[in-house]
Amino acid sequence: MTGRDDLTDEQWDLIGPLLPASGKGGQWRDHRQVVDGILWQLRTGAPWRDVPERYGPWKTLHERLRRWTTDGTWDRILAHVQTREGDAGKIEWIFSIDSTVVRAHQHAAGARKTGACHAAEIEGLAQPGEALGRSRGGLSTKIHLATDARGLPVVVLLTPGQAGDNPQLLPLLDQVRVKTSGPGRPRNRPDCVLADKAYSSPATRRALRKRGIRLVSPEKRTTPPTGFAGAPGAGALSGSTPRHTRAGTSWSGALIGSSSSGAWPPGMRNGPSTTGPWLSSPRSCSGYVDSQDTL
Repeated sequence: MTGRDDLTDEQWDLIGPLLPASGKGGQWRDHRQVVDGILWQLRTGAPWRDVPERYGPWKTLHERLRRWTTDGTWDRILAHVQTREGDAGKIEWIFSIDSTVVRAHQHAAGARKTGACHAAEIEGLAQPGEALGRSRGGLSTKIHLATDARGLPVVVLLTPGQAGDNPQLLPLLDQVRVKTSGPGRPRNRPDCVLADKAYSSPATRRALRKRGIRLVSPEKRTTPPTGFAGAPGAGALSGSTPRHTRAGTSWSGALIGSSSSGAWPPGMRNGPSTTGPWLSSPRSCSGYVDSQDTL
């Protein structure tokens, strides 16, 4: 029995050869069954113990997910998909960027007894890569994600939960490396970045302008208006936020918050649409003006 959102044969043919061979001491449980189970848990957010029996023991799924995260298997799959899409010219270099916070398990706050760990001590016990920090909601991790115009993940960055969005924009873009199977350097710069006002600051706009990247983002009300001499406030976006900015940032937020989104190879069921009313031209930001980029 298979679930309606399990991998199709085409999807499995794409990622199956990239998974590790059988482990020592015998044959591993079928990789495809395990991957389907992992996807089910990530999509639903249910406890591991509630994973349906058709996917096998939940401990096997959790262990396989942890092991393949540690050895870089998931990173290799993503890089392979990006290279494949890049060779086909399908990557849209208009990036949507956003973040979401994942709260740590309640037990991470320590036991309710005398001598329980303080927050600083708990953060010190975090393992490398866990990015555990204390935000307003408690111990948490923040996921920063950049996707192309179709929702294909390009870069994922983890930080402690208290990290701000804007300071992570440039480090996120610094990690963009999309290789092709042919000669040449990997591409590391999008044409345009769509983001909400959390990423809007004069310093960020100047930094992206130097890189030749257009930032489409509503300005904060606290940002001093900029414009040409004799035109006070000409640089501020007036009226409602451009339609493509609203759609792009909300789409990115939905992508992070829902594991049924395009966080896996294109073509997966329930993945994001490859087109949208917010994008007039899939390969350019023409027609949409960032006020400060006109200066």
